[in-house]
Parts: sequence; structure tokens; C-alpha cells
Amino acid sequence: MSKNNAKSTFEEVDLENGFQLLHFQNESEEIQRFERDIDNTFIQLHFCLKGKSKFIFNNGNYAFDVLDKHSILLYNPQQKLPINLEIQPKTTLISLVVSIKKFHSLFSNEAQYIPFLSDDNKNRKYYDDSVIKPTVQIVLHQIINANINSSIKNLYLKGKIYELLSLHFQVDEVSDGEYCPFLVDDREVLKIRKAKDIIISRMAEPPSLNELANEVGLNLKKLKEGFKQIYGDTVYSFLFDYKMEHARKLLEGQQLNVNEVGIQVGYSTASHFISAFKKKFGTTPKQYVLSLNGNS
Repeated sequence: MSKNNAKSTFEEVDLENGFQLLHFQNESEEIQRFERDIDNTFIQLHFCLKGKSKFIFNNGNYAFDVLDKHSILLYNPQQKLPINLEIQPKTTLISLVVSIKKFHSLFSNEAQYIPFLSDDNKNRKYYDDSVIKPTVQIVLHQIINANINSSIKNLYLKGKIYELLSLHFQVDEVSDGEYCPFLVDDREVLKIRKAKDIIISRMAEPPSLNELANEVGLNLKKLKEGFKQIYGDTVYSFLFDYKMEHARKLLEGQQLNVNEVGIQVGYSTASHFISAFKKKFGTTPKQYVLSLNGNS
């Protein structure tokens, strides 16, 4: 099923019983809303390729964002998790809704590597927020841009979804330590999310790791390990990428000069900001602005 509303599109594909693909494309300037009842026997995976979306729960009493290039996984066997979604302008989101029975069958031989499928956790709710891997991004773009004959499109998409799931849950064999993305204590997840919000809100003068750990009430080891598990990067590497993306958007707005943008994201000297921007994007802020003007 497909719906097209001006610059917004929604496509729903039933891959098989208990297995759905949802594709949201909001190129308009308005927030688009989507609601769908989902019972507690389903897992939800949401991949935000571009932009930002907001999930709203408990009649608006609780909400969280799915940020650009991030994915979330939701599963709660104890209650329904209906999709109540606000899709921000200029946002591309791909969602998978999979029955736990179907999902378990895909990983039956490797279920021990998917923590919420274990016997210890089968009655627990599960939440995961992570950066989309580059390999997963490629498959997501292939799904969106598939120009396949309608007679075999379903087969093609099913194959790509299987590839997507295998890459998303792939364990990095060269990583140190035991693979354990499942943070059992929900309070720890909230504290780590709070830590992320703190460094973003104070990007110009971020706290030290020790100060941050003390402020959110975690020991340093749990903060560092938990942050890496949820966001796929260290605290300061995440902050660097965020600052550079924020700086890039400020430059695109062309309301501030290079020095002013650098100060806003925490660089006291223009040379340090220019060096950091070039490290991230391969060009200087001035050259970037000139390229924007050249393309306008």
C-alpha cells in the first residue's frame, strides 16, 4: 500500500505474515503524523536515514526522538507499544514491524547473541538506540531506491530486509570485551541519555567525563561503556561529530560568520575551528559557504 500527499509519501509492504516494512518520506515543510496499533508480540525497528522523528507514548506523557542516522529497537512483552509518530520535515524513516515468533526464527541458531531473545530476558522490555552502521545505510538506500519489477519486488525487499537485520545485529569480532548491548537497568539508559543531552546543551563548554559521570549519577566506567553501546561512539567523538554537524547547519543559514559559528560550538580561535571543520568535512568553512553560494 502506498500513499502520496504532496511532498510526503508513505509505503507499506507486507513481506509475509507478521513481517511489515514501512517507508516514510516527508519532504514537505510540515510535520506528518502516523498512528498504528501494535500489540505486545511485535518488535519494532526504526531507522532514521535523514532528519528526525518523535515517538509519543502514554497519551503524550512520554516521548523520545529518533535522530538523524540513528536507529531504535523497541520491544515490550508486557504491554502494547502503538506507533504514534511525528515525522519532522525533510525526514526519511524506514521501519520494520516483526512478530517475536518470526524474529526468533531468523536467529534461532544465534539467539544467544541477541540479548533480549534469551530466556533470562524474554519477559523484559528492551530498548536500544544506536548509530546506523555504514553497511546498514547502504542497504537502506537500496531498499528506498529499488527499481524492481513489481512481480519480484517483494522477494527483492525480503532479501534486503534479511541482509539489513544480519548487518544490524552483527557482532564486531575485533571489539574488546563481551558483546552486551542490552542495558538491563532502564535507569542507566535514562542516565546515559541525560549525559548525551548535557554535552549537547553545553557543547561550547562541555564538562569533563568525571564531572559528567557525577552529574548523571553513574560511575565513569558505566558511563563510557554505556554511551558507546547506545550511541556507537565515545562521548567526545560523538560530541565532535555533533558540533561539526551543528556548525555546518549554522553556516548553511548564513546568518553568522565563520568566527561566530566557531564560538557557538566551543572554539575560542578561528584557526582551531577551521582545522576541526576541515578534519570532519575535508574543506574549510569558508570554502563550504562559497560552494553553497555557487550552487544557489
